[in-house]
Formats: sequence, C-alpha cells, structure tokens
Amino acid sequence: MARARSSASKLRYCNPSYYLKRPKRLALLFIAFFCISFLVWDRQTLVREKEVEIAKLNAELEHFKALLDELKSDGGNAGGLSGKNSKSSMKNTVPDDPIDIERREKVKDAMLHAWSSYEKYAWGQDELQPQSKNGVNSFGGLGATLIDSLDTLYIMGLDEQFQRARDWVANSLDFNKNYEASVFETTIRVVGGLLSAYDLSGDKVFLEKARDIADRLLPAWNTPSGIPYNIINLAHGNPHNPGWTGGESILADSGTEQLEFIALSQRTGDPKYQKKVENVITELNKTFPADGLLPIYINPHKGTSSYSPITFGAMGDSFYEYLLKVWIQGNKTAAVKHYREMWERSMKGLLSLVRRTKPSSYTYLCEKNGESLNDKMDELACFAPGMIALGSLGYGPGESQKFLSLAEELAWTCYNFYQSTPTKLAGENYFFHSGHDMSVGTSWNILRPETVESLFYLWRLTGNKTYQEWGWNIFQAFEKNSRVESGYVGLKDVNTGVKDNMMQSFFLAETLKYLYLLFSPSSVISLDEWVFNTEAHPIRIVTRHDNEENLGGSDGQQKQFNRLRGRKEGRQADN
Repeated sequence: MARARSSASKLRYCNPSYYLKRPKRLALLFIAFFCISFLVWDRQTLVREKEVEIAKLNAELEHFKALLDELKSDGGNAGGLSGKNSKSSMKNTVPDDPIDIERREKVKDAMLHAWSSYEKYAWGQDELQPQSKNGVNSFGGLGATLIDSLDTLYIMGLDEQFQRARDWVANSLDFNKNYEASVFETTIRVVGGLLSAYDLSGDKVFLEKARDIADRLLPAWNTPSGIPYNIINLAHGNPHNPGWTGGESILADSGTEQLEFIALSQRTGDPKYQKKVENVITELNKTFPADGLLPIYINPHKGTSSYSPITFGAMGDSFYEYLLKVWIQGNKTAAVKHYREMWERSMKGLLSLVRRTKPSSYTYLCEKNGESLNDKMDELACFAPGMIALGSLGYGPGESQKFLSLAEELAWTCYNFYQSTPTKLAGENYFFHSGHDMSVGTSWNILRPETVESLFYLWRLTGNKTYQEWGWNIFQAFEKNSRVESGYVGLKDVNTGVKDNMMQSFFLAETLKYLYLLFSPSSVISLDEWVFNTEAHPIRIVTRHDNEENLGGSDGQQKQFNRLRGRKEGRQADN
C-alpha cells in the first residue's frame, strides 16, 4: 500500500493540473525547458556555421587551385570563360559563393543533358523532338540548335562538345538550301551564333560561315525604302513578305539585324552589311514619332508605318532592344548617339503604357491599338525589365533610379507569371482585370528565356541576390516539369503540365546560358566588354567613331580577337 502511494506521488509530477495549482513551479519548468532548448539550438547553430565556413574554405581552396593550374598552363586552349579565360579569372579574385558554384554546376548538367540528347537523336538537324527521339528541320536544315549552342558550350567550358560542333560547322554546314528563310530568325540565331563563336574562340571558320549566310540574306534589303522584306530563299534569293501581313514588313523582323551586320562589317572590313542595316534606322528616324513607339507593320516601299498595334511583345520587342544595344556595341560614342536618343524617346512612350493592378499592384505594360489600350502582356515582353535596367545606366541619377525601379517592378510581375501557375512555369501571355490581378491567356510554355534574361541583368547591375533566388526557382520548375529522358520539352498547358514534343533551340542558346551566368562571377562575359544579341549571343564591344567605322580589314580584326582570346517574333509553339 505504501509502495502504491509512492508511485502515485511520483506520477503527480506528470499531471498538468499539479503545475497549474503551483505557478512558481510552472515558471521554473518553463525556464528549465527554455534553457535546455537554447543549449541544443546554440549547438546546432554552431555546427551549421562551421559547415558553412568549411564549405567556403573548400571553395576558396578550389579557386586557388584553379588559379595555380592556370598559371602553370599556357592558358590559350579553347575552354570556357568560367575560369579558363585568364583575364576573367585574374579579375575575379574573390572566391565564388559555394551555393553559386553548386547551382552553376546544376545548370551545366542541364545543358549537358540537353546537348547529349540532341547529339544522339538530332545531330545536324535544327531541333530535337525529345518524346519521339528524332530531329526536325524547323529552319531549313541549318543546324539551328548546334549553332545556337556554340557559345553556350564554350562559356561553360564544354571543350569536347564545342570541338565536335565546330567540326560539323567546318565540314557539313551548307547554306545552299531551297528554303524560304526568315531573315530575322536566321540573323539572330545563325549569323549571331557564328559571330559569337568567332569572337570567343578566334576561329576563322565561324566568320567565313557567317559571311556566307549573310550574303544570302542581303538581297532582302533591296527595297525602295531599304526596309527589308522578311522572307528570302537561301538558294535563289527572291525576297518577299509573308502573306498574312498583307505585304507589310514586321517592325521587329526589320529592326533586329543591326548588331549582327555591324559586327560582321567590323570583322570582315566590308562595309556593305553595316550600310544595309543602318539605312533602316535612318529611314525610320525620318518619321520617328514623339513618343518613340512604332506600330508593328511597316510599308517596305514607302518606309512608313501602317495602322497596327504597338507592343513590347511579339513583333515589336527587339526593335527597341537593338536601339539600346547598338549604342552599347559602339561603346556609347557620338557615332551611335542617335540610337540612344531614339531609345530614350521610346522609353518615354513606354511609360505611357505602364499600368498597375489591384489589389496586388503588379506593374505591367499594355499593348496599344490606335487610342485604346489592351491590358495584355506577353511573356516575350519580359525582356523589357532587363533592357530598361541596362539602359538606366545612361541617364542622370534621378532618371536612372526611376527607370531602375520600374525595371524591378516589371521583373516582379514577370516572376509572378511563373509563380501564379500550378507548374510554376509561365504561360505565353497574361491578361489583367480590375480587382483580379492577372490571369493566364495562352497557356503553353515553350521554354522561353525572357524572364531569366531580365533576372540576369538585374543581378549583374544591382547585386541583389533575390534575383538569383527567383532564377533558381524557375530553373527548378523547368527541371521538374520539362526534363524528360531525352532532353527538355515545353508544356502544352502550364495549368495541367501536359508536355509537348519540342526542345526549342533557344532553350540552349538563351535560357540555360542566362541561368548559368546568373550564378557566375560578373567577370564572365563582362557587360563592359560584351553585348548580347536578342538570341543571347555575346558580341564583343568595338568603339565606333564618326569618320572611322572600325572597318580595318579582316587581318587586323583577326589579330585583335586572337589577342583577346587567352524574344522574338516567329517563335510559335508546335502544339
């Protein structure tokens, strides 16, 4: 009986009512619990901190090992710029963040998966269909994915893959095709991809091929106004415009060849390419409106705009992008000042298209038709935050901050294009309704790059790691929803996650490249030395002057580049 009472006496300490009647003992119990919890938490925190310190020390050790290896080597082999280019490596003396290193390697693994699938099932063809494991010639059989991927392979240091692709370009690439090619798509993908590979590697085979295809495109500019036709047969010429435009030329298609053709003239010493494309800007500048906004259709005979929508999305987008980037390409001299002036006028017009939603105050860009505004924004227009941020550097302090803030607001909206769907991948366009924020319109996703492009620019220009986190979330959504056994595919519907059967070439050229650079040091493809074309192909900046257009001949250019070595309309989903 005594033993039973003793047991009951002990058990009462486990009964909550015992402590409720004795507040002092309850307080002592709480204090004891808090002290024990704090000791456990503090020990775990110390362990985590030590783990982070060890990871940073390991990363620093690896960094210095890489520097030591580079100093031992000649440093002239054709590797990626992420540590193999001596200028970039010496410039970046601060070790990488271990998280950035890990994420960069994940993106590189994604590129290897996409590329090896293309090599296995679609080698030399334009694009891979991963589900059926075959290639298709969406661009006339020009090896679009291969050429689009050259600079990505080089930047990532994938030397063997780059060399195999280079050999295919040298031995198998043939432009003599009876194919009705888009002047725009062929310029940004093929001419741009080849020129970028040349600027990075110094290998003349890329320059020779770029000149070959450019010569086949040139007759498109033989119009009364100089505004080019948008379609041309690569074997026979005969330029024309697509029937669905009513014979008109498209703004983006006609004003997005300047970077590539100016660079080609600079590197070959032949001014004919530059003259053709700069004449387009001269013609458009004659009647350039006060708000700098042009409708998407232009009459190639008169050089004047036709009544049609105004948009920073499909068919308008990259015209405005190239006004800014040609100014940067020429190193912002007086010779290219008029490009900057036209761009700034367009930015005044852009401000008139800015609206904000309720209740969440998402900032977006309307489309305009006549005097009416349409509350619709393409994912393609998500290049604009990056463009605006890049251009903000040319303003005075007050205006610069205003445009940078606008860029950040638009980027938040674009990121939410992704976050607002069940798959966390963006649809093709979005509509905005009072009181309902945004809703997806066309609901497919074809692996587009525009949002991660803007995140890359904002990260480079602000150093705000939030943009890296957003980019990582988007990458993980691609990995979860788009990665398949034989590459990557788009989605027919971002709400259901149903997959399509196409790995777009720009996924390798742009989306993965921008993601890789988002987690790379800023010295890798420095924005002080390179400008990206609208297909994310980096072109080296060359200073231009009024009476000296840097057309010093191919030999002089070759010497220069050897010394340095050591969104688009027409991208429709195949649903």
